[in-house]
Amino acid sequence: MGKILEGIQSPADVKRLSLTELEVLAEEIRERLIVGVAKTGGHIGPNLGVVELTLAMHYVFDTPKDSFVFDVSHQAYVHKLLTGREKTFHTIRQPGGLNGFMLRTESEHDSFGAGHAGTALSAALGMAVARDMSGGDEHIVALAGDAAFTNGISFEALNNISAQTKRMIVVLNDNAWSIDKNVGAIAEYFHKIVTNPTVSSLHDRAAGLLERFGGKTVRHVARKAEEAAKGLIGPGMLFEEFGLSYYGPVDGHNLPLLIETFKFLKTQNKPVVLHAITQKGRGFQPAIEKQKKFHGLGPYDAETGETKPAGQKTYSEIFAEALTGLATANDKVVAITAAMPNGTALDLFRPHHPKRYFDVGIAEEHAVLFAAGMATKGYRPFCAIYSTFLQRAFDQVVHDVCLQNLPVVFCMDRGGLSGDDGPTHHGLFDISYLRGIPNIVHMVPKDEDELSDMMYTALLHDGPSAIRYPRGTGPGTAVKAHPVAIEIGKAEVIYTPEGSADVAIWGLGAMLPEAMRLAELLKAEGFAAAVINPRFAKPIDRDCVAEFGRSCGLMITLEDHVLAGGFGSAVLETLNALELSVPTVRVGWPDEFIEHGKPEALREKYGLTAEAALAKARPYLVEMGSKRMVAR
Repeated sequence: MGKILEGIQSPADVKRLSLTELEVLAEEIRERLIVGVAKTGGHIGPNLGVVELTLAMHYVFDTPKDSFVFDVSHQAYVHKLLTGREKTFHTIRQPGGLNGFMLRTESEHDSFGAGHAGTALSAALGMAVARDMSGGDEHIVALAGDAAFTNGISFEALNNISAQTKRMIVVLNDNAWSIDKNVGAIAEYFHKIVTNPTVSSLHDRAAGLLERFGGKTVRHVARKAEEAAKGLIGPGMLFEEFGLSYYGPVDGHNLPLLIETFKFLKTQNKPVVLHAITQKGRGFQPAIEKQKKFHGLGPYDAETGETKPAGQKTYSEIFAEALTGLATANDKVVAITAAMPNGTALDLFRPHHPKRYFDVGIAEEHAVLFAAGMATKGYRPFCAIYSTFLQRAFDQVVHDVCLQNLPVVFCMDRGGLSGDDGPTHHGLFDISYLRGIPNIVHMVPKDEDELSDMMYTALLHDGPSAIRYPRGTGPGTAVKAHPVAIEIGKAEVIYTPEGSADVAIWGLGAMLPEAMRLAELLKAEGFAAAVINPRFAKPIDRDCVAEFGRSCGLMITLEDHVLAGGFGSAVLETLNALELSVPTVRVGWPDEFIEHGKPEALREKYGLTAEAALAKARPYLVEMGSKRMVAR
């Protein structure tokens, strides 16, 4: 480990270093990141790209008095190393360890937590306005990647900044990537700035001028670059039209230039934007060569960058293969992603049907509306959006898709726990937030083959539908060559005992194996249990609920979802509508945000296991046993 990094206990220690020592510290940080994240997994590429930017920010500004707001905040590892968390950095994304994103409860230096893109400018503006109203003098700095500007919230903030505050700093960290290569007009616009010959010339001259004249030249270089860039799109720069003064682009890895520029920007009593050009994965060749892979990944070899062989196909890959097959057979099938072709595996679909693949950038609301528009013209859009990200488009799902009963399919990857990514990424709410919307069908597969069948079912359904499936691999069930349609709202009875069942266990999706285990535990205690694969969170199989509600003494539901408004709640509502009073035990996530950690350990901790379900059902089982004794 680097000797300088070992001595950094707080940002105050950074300020005491010379420029030469800062350069050494930057390399020590890169080494620590590469070796450390190799063991834990994480967002290595983005963090290697912001080493100098983060160092310069902490050298010039004073957190926690000054506030840094990171967009998404997966690039805050360097910030964590410089703010008293170096000794615990080896625990990042590990159970009980540091969170992989900014977390207000983790450190006073984490002013705003975020795991979704597009939030930094609005949050920073809120802080700046609050400061102005309170008469404070602290600085508010928002660090946002160029991909964040494909998100509508960023432009909503830009529309308000100059009207609502006179002092705020926006740092545009431009590396041309989010997870995949950035797309659309905004990405092209930034590219034009960077590749403009006059701007490039000024960019190259900046370091030399700094050596000759020190910080006095920063204003001159920045304004000249601004004037050159202004000519790119008519009368003024994009940011200038929003009322923010634009400076740059500057080399995001030139520490002396960054420090002097931040010192200059610190004196400006107006909203400003600093455009910094950085290299994602800088200092680690594998991360530079494979930027998509090294945006975020599991453990890898710190020397070669190699990862363990993938082995069994993930649900995401099964989804992409199934969708490719559907699109081959039906030229109206289109695929839409919001900047997540790799995470959703649509990068496997793209080569087969490039003209029917659409990456709209980090813009979930637009993705859903775009899909709705295509659906009105006879197309069958499949929107591949993580469960946690579809929350951002709730109004569009309600108002533009379901209200008009349009055949849009929401393929919700990461339905359930998302493990090491933690509460910002867990997909634990989609049944609750979709179940109350009229017209939508909500499906949950028990395995890979059923996922394929549900996609085919959704294609045939003349209305909106959603399919939630977990992160990672499933049970390994082989997928049929030709999918078959499932009757909408029809549950599948997996097992019924000889004679009548004492207990009916509903194991939704990934919880079906636990339901089967629970049946075995009940059998060992003398209770016969039926096991049902619900398949549909909406509509509930009313006939199946009625059958077992009348014949069983106890119902148990298991779901990888919050209990509030989830599948178990739907079963209770159905029983109530049927006027059946059978006791029902619901097993799922409690009414709280679940921390990051290994899914198996978290399920054990929060009682999403067969053993915990048995314990929860114990009072009813005792009562059932007592009734048996009386009957004898």
